[in-house]
Amino acid sequence: MEIIKAGQLFENEMKVKVFSIERCNTGIGNYVFIVTAENNKYILRCSLEKDAYENTVYLLKELEVCDIPIPKVIKYGQYDEYRYLILSYLLGEDIGKIYQDLRDSEKRQIAKEVVAIQNKVSALKIEAPDDWNWNSFADEMLGRAHELISKNGFFDVSKVEEVSNILKEIQPYISSVKPIPYLDDISTKNLLIENGHVSGVIDIDWMGFGDKLTFVAMTKVALLNMNLDTNYVDYLLEEMSLNSEQKRAFIFYCLLFCVDFMGERGTQYLDKVVPVNQEITDRLNSIYDYFMSQWKNLKEK
Repeated sequence: MEIIKAGQLFENEMKVKVFSIERCNTGIGNYVFIVTAENNKYILRCSLEKDAYENTVYLLKELEVCDIPIPKVIKYGQYDEYRYLILSYLLGEDIGKIYQDLRDSEKRQIAKEVVAIQNKVSALKIEAPDDWNWNSFADEMLGRAHELISKNGFFDVSKVEEVSNILKEIQPYISSVKPIPYLDDISTKNLLIENGHVSGVIDIDWMGFGDKLTFVAMTKVALLNMNLDTNYVDYLLEEMSLNSEQKRAFIFYCLLFCVDFMGERGTQYLDKVVPVNQEITDRLNSIYDYFMSQWKNLKEK
């Protein structure tokens, strides 16, 4: 979607003049823009998918009672072939962008705030989809990873099979997971930080139901993939006080996200292709080996 078209959409739907508009690099499933109009900033999200933002609008409404920093829905609808969603703009930067500048004490404080947010969300009375099944979550991720790795050819697909075998080993734990709501897409992105505190949670297009350890595992893999320390993850895990079975599950989830990241490399979303090169493949293979070694060590105990 061209910036000119996005500006026309905003002016037509909001009846105000756009002073400036820029496309965000984030968002592989949507076109996302920051719009300045009448001395206010807004987020404009656009998609070619039918009913692209119905779920987002519903979830943002449900989350209002949690008293957590989320954007407000200004307007949503259809303009030509695009569905659009206009949201209030929240101050802050994605934690991944400013992570290296955070002090260790700030990482610990942010971890406390994030776990508190997740606990509030988990207390919501939101029903999981009728076909919810935690086994399906793992199976679908593994299936997608297998398909994309096989198609793109940058990684060894046998790694997916190895993770599938671990899934069988921890099946009793996976089968015990309940459909508890949580924010499953906050890792090094979608979590805004301002002055060492959480200032916003964004891109809430869906709600996770199940084991909130997955968002911590995704964060750890993402930080390692960015060659950053994982102290923040250590503080998250401290706040969550894992038992021995949860520790095993956490390593499984880390491996699950490893192969998921591998599958994304070289895949095209809208007009963007997820970058891939030898350095990236070597790093992800090394991360995978690290977690596989951890898994083997846990098994021996």
